[in-house]
Amino acid sequence: MTHSDELLSPAAFEAAFRTIGAERYHSHHPFHHLLHTGKLNKGQVQAWALNRYVYQAHIPLKDAALMSRAHDPVLRREWIHRLTDHDGDEAGDEGGIARWLRLTDALGLARDDVTSMRLAHPGTIFAVEAYVRFVRERSLIEAVASSLTELFAPTIIADRVSGMLANYDFISREALAYFGKRMTQAPRDSTFALKWVIAHCRTRAEQELALDALRFKCGVLWSQLDALYIAYVAPGIIPPGAFRPDAA
Repeated sequence: MTHSDELLSPAAFEAAFRTIGAERYHSHHPFHHLLHTGKLNKGQVQAWALNRYVYQAHIPLKDAALMSRAHDPVLRREWIHRLTDHDGDEAGDEGGIARWLRLTDALGLARDDVTSMRLAHPGTIFAVEAYVRFVRERSLIEAVASSLTELFAPTIIADRVSGMLANYDFISREALAYFGKRMTQAPRDSTFALKWVIAHCRTRAEQELALDALRFKCGVLWSQLDALYIAYVAPGIIPPGAFRPDAA
């Protein structure tokens, strides 16, 4: 990619992030269109929920890795909310991981099959672990910027909840409790992260690294759906050891 050395204005920088989301966010993936419009069978929805658990379970690991590298107490104080959002807290919030397990329970998946991750598609494992490594090893600016897919989450969540409730008689609103919380958590988190990245990118090179980090994260999410589509939609090549709907 070629670019000038001139620093993007805050407005132009934010617009560049939003353009990446408009072009690359996984809301455009064919698997999601099938999921949201009721075109998948129960076994295919099970495969999606089981594999998505891998991503959910690794998010606190990613966030803890980021916090361990942050010298700024303001960043740490803000980021710690993400850990409790997923893991729960002593005040009684069960956390996002527990809410995701409500969905897999409702779909008839055995808890141990989900939480052990032994039936996950290897493509899912590879993509999720690549994301954790990225956050652990790349610059703090890139690590924070990679979270900015949350800018685009509310729209896909709204479509998912309405579409799944309308099209699947085996899905209830209670089973989708995870997404209700994310409608407020994701905007809060992305607002902070966007302001932080804009404020801390002081050169055009740093801005480009941040934009590339968001492209990378979009690719992580997209590649997870590629794996599901190839295995469970077409051509239907399920890797050895991965979840098989007819065996659920």
